[in-house]
Amino acid sequence: MNRLADAASPYLRQHADNPVDWWPWCEEALALARAADKPILLSIGYSACHWCHVMARESFADPAIAALMNERFVCIKVDREERPDLDRIYQLAHQALTHRGGGWPLTVFLTPDDHLPFFAGTYFPREARYGLPAFAEVLREVRRWWDERRAEVRAQNAALAEFLRDAARGDAPVAALDEAPIHAALDWSERHFDAEHGGHPGAPKFPHCPELELLLDRARPAPVAFTLARMAAGGIHDQIGGGFCRYSVDERWEIPHFEKMLYDNAQLLPLYAECAQRPDGADFARVARELLAWLLREMTAPAGGFASALDADSEHEEGKFYLWQRAEVRALLDDAEFAVAAPHFGFDRPPNFEGRAWHAVVAEPLERIAERLGLTLEVAAARLAAARRKLYEARARRVPPARDDKILTAWNALAISGIARAARALAAPALLGLAEDALDFLYRAAWRDGRLYAKADADAERFPAYLDDHAFLLEALLEMLPCRFHERDLAWAIVLAEQLLARFEDRERGGFHFTAHDHERLIQRPKPWPDEALPSGNGVAARALLRLGALTGEARYRDAAERTLRAAYSTMQQFPQGCATLLRALDDLLRPRTHLVVRCDGEAEERAWRAALDDVPTRRLDAYFVPAAAGDLPGLLAAQPHRPGGVAYLCRGTRCLPPLATPAALAEALAEAAPT
Repeated sequence: MNRLADAASPYLRQHADNPVDWWPWCEEALALARAADKPILLSIGYSACHWCHVMARESFADPAIAALMNERFVCIKVDREERPDLDRIYQLAHQALTHRGGGWPLTVFLTPDDHLPFFAGTYFPREARYGLPAFAEVLREVRRWWDERRAEVRAQNAALAEFLRDAARGDAPVAALDEAPIHAALDWSERHFDAEHGGHPGAPKFPHCPELELLLDRARPAPVAFTLARMAAGGIHDQIGGGFCRYSVDERWEIPHFEKMLYDNAQLLPLYAECAQRPDGADFARVARELLAWLLREMTAPAGGFASALDADSEHEEGKFYLWQRAEVRALLDDAEFAVAAPHFGFDRPPNFEGRAWHAVVAEPLERIAERLGLTLEVAAARLAAARRKLYEARARRVPPARDDKILTAWNALAISGIARAARALAAPALLGLAEDALDFLYRAAWRDGRLYAKADADAERFPAYLDDHAFLLEALLEMLPCRFHERDLAWAIVLAEQLLARFEDRERGGFHFTAHDHERLIQRPKPWPDEALPSGNGVAARALLRLGALTGEARYRDAAERTLRAAYSTMQQFPQGCATLLRALDDLLRPRTHLVVRCDGEAEERAWRAALDDVPTRRLDAYFVPAAAGDLPGLLAAQPHRPGGVAYLCRGTRCLPPLATPAALAEALAEAAPT
């Protein structure tokens, strides 16, 4: 057993029994590499990653390969979810060295003194295949290169170090901002829309939630609704248990990589909930509620907060938990249920998974099945529900995928935001309890002595929070405040904003570094702009600071957001399709959101004022309902005095209307100047 047995990370513990002499990333391991003049073999992955498991079984569990690794390298294993800073840096280095995109497992060989990578790849097989060399041969050749061609390694590393410095520095800030990158992104999205399946053409197929959000901001709901409907009908959506997998390997959203990540579902939830407001929104509402039920049932951790992921594999086979044999389904269901469920889920068609098993999709609409069978839609729906329940109960008796129980601050903040937005969109305030519990847990477990940490568990203080943790949590607090005003949350939001400015901002060139000023010194200090699997931390920070600045009257927040957008503008111009979150922030700067503060007393008054918003588009309206007795508050929130029955203050940008004394007056004002 190596040094990973006591790690808090489930991913690291998965490798505790390897014959590889694994170290976690720590100063002791780095010092050993320097002293022994041994290159570092850095392996980065995560617990739900299918190809990480494959490489572990093939190579890391093989005594002969492990002996080669131990003899020639200091081997370090990193959970990319615990150390997104290391992952971000070495993914970029991999891209520079190989001229290809990265992924997981990431396999990088570092010089022992300065930790610059001189060879990189992702998955390597035990025997040569897929056009890839055998891993043992890679190990021998990399060590030979280090021993015999060190001058070449040093020259390459010098060039790589310069590239990393330039990448972190970025382009010079621009003097003026305009909407050109927004229009370029919208045009790109229209040109690259898959009119048959939704999303972008081809495979693999990812949701790209920030792009969908931008389309909704700009009143282009049709491609969003079409994409979400096609995803909901596909196998990327778990038709039996709810929730969404990471992506599909085909262009039809049919067969996924089966891992389920908290961050994907957190971003999809509010999109489905908001589309539920459409006239044809019943299916969107159903998907949103099933996703919420999945979060509560399978992802809520015993101590509080949400777990990170469910594995792609069970019993060492990808997707085994989710796949069916037709005879198994037939035996579980009665004739009436099977007659509806088989065509609906595609069990009456040829197997769609590797020619040997069935993965449930919506192969035929329920309405068509009901018509063909001469059933009412209600009867068909009841039979389908009974069938789904039996399939779920049978599946629950299988060996489930492992769950990664890490409570990550940034991912939990995304979930809190998503639930808060869903509660408003679905007019279901009872849902808020799930978000409030998670927020309270983060306050107890990830917020310690005025500092935020990236994890909420026993070893949290080993992982100081990153940009994403601060920005996503700030946004989550701002999404919760319109649902129910809480003075603690406002105060916490202000502290987080101050920490962003004090500890992460590049005051010389604008924007926010991914790591704080006092973070461990690494080979690069990233300042990332585009969206990746998560929304851009810089984009989320800029949007949240604009909102908080408008609410509190603090001009420094707006100024920091504008500096960020000026620094990022060149990237938005060059790569608009990858910068949707930054573009949403740019949109908020150029077209300020509408802010509404209502000071009222008691639930009855609040209900009356909230009713004034019923027929108003609220996507670009931030509405806060503040108890009359709330204490000393800043900015718009301090707009007083309270009047019997309540009073409302409505502003867009720096322009505010006179106080509105009745809900009817508010409804009239909103109708005349609806948020755009």
